[in-house]
Amino acid sequence: MTDSSMTPPLEPTPAAESAQPVAAAPGPLDEGTYEQIREPRGEGRLALDGHWHQISPRYVASQFLQNGLVIALIVVVALVAALVFDQTWVWIPAGILLVLTIAPLVILPRQARAIGYMLREDDIVFRKGILWQRIIAVPYGRMQLVDITHGPLDRAFGVAQLKMVTAAATTGVQIPGLTQTAAETLRDTLIEVAETRRTGL
Repeated sequence: MTDSSMTPPLEPTPAAESAQPVAAAPGPLDEGTYEQIREPRGEGRLALDGHWHQISPRYVASQFLQNGLVIALIVVVALVAALVFDQTWVWIPAGILLVLTIAPLVILPRQARAIGYMLREDDIVFRKGILWQRIIAVPYGRMQLVDITHGPLDRAFGVAQLKMVTAAATTGVQIPGLTQTAAETLRDTLIEVAETRRTGL
């Protein structure tokens, strides 16, 4: 009688190995971006079925550096005015400006993780915000202009902003913090799809 405890384990067959789930490689829109979008919790949140593309974490670093330069400029101007010209009152407006500049930076990392866009069959959906969530759907056929902008510091960090302009000014969308590759790929995709979905304005 054969002892089943001595039976060697079976080696996985090639078919079994191919049946195991394999993580898909990220496309141009998902390379170098956050991996999971941050959404509000609770039953009242606005949820959509589909894949959310996100922005690059380098957007946060770029904004910290840009705002850091503004903070340094405010401090230098206040110091010159107070020490050289004996205008100590300048610290009041300088303090207000510093608070207004620093406060958004505290929540910026969380806000950046809540920014995303979804390409659907007939439109592109843009969303941002956690406490105040905003979702905008822009029909492809209504797009009049797709523009990419990036300043010197944005180029240094490899990020750009894509702007979509429609006939209605209220539905214009700006997606910040895209990687250069994602911005160019998204621009080309939107232009191509918009041409095929063009409708009368």
